[in-house]
Amino acid sequence: MKIGFKEWAVVCEALGSGRQSLILRKGGIAEGREGFRFEHEEFLLFPTWFHEQVAKTILPEETPLPPVPEEELELAWTAVVEWTRLVTDADRLAKLRDFHILSESVIRERFEYDDVRGVHVAFVRVFRLDPPIRLRNEKRYGGCRSWVDLPQFDDCACVSVVTDEEHARRRAAIEALLGV
Repeated sequence: MKIGFKEWAVVCEALGSGRQSLILRKGGIAEGREGFRFEHEEFLLFPTWFHEQVAKTILPEETPLPPVPEEELELAWTAVVEWTRLVTDADRLAKLRDFHILSESVIRERFEYDDVRGVHVAFVRVFRLDPPIRLRNEKRYGGCRSWVDLPQFDDCACVSVVTDEEHARRRAAIEALLGV
């Protein structure tokens, strides 16, 4: 696997701990004229850091931000996309609040960003890498973009972060809320 998906470190932790199975994304400056889309069916979760990210979630204020890497990054999880939707109905999007850690204000901000109202939602299955991948922290991984090219890594074991039963339960519940 050679693709990393940049996401807030606290969201990566929520995905990697099994707390959530959704990725909600709008896109941004570096997404190009076509805007954001889930370009890859499988990718490594590539954590990003900024101090205010805990405040933009429903996590308690005292939740520690995962440590900021200095010389070396650790990639601990991979995600497999099972389906994606552009959700353009704000009421349906609000029904997903129990399935992710982002605050309502962040979801609203993403929904209303640019001329196209909506948020891209991906239902993913997350796997813990054993052992985690370590790579040198380089400038080429920076910037406001969702996808980063990574070097090729040796295969490692992948262990699902939730049971098959829990994954199926979440999928059915989320699909029912979205009318999928």
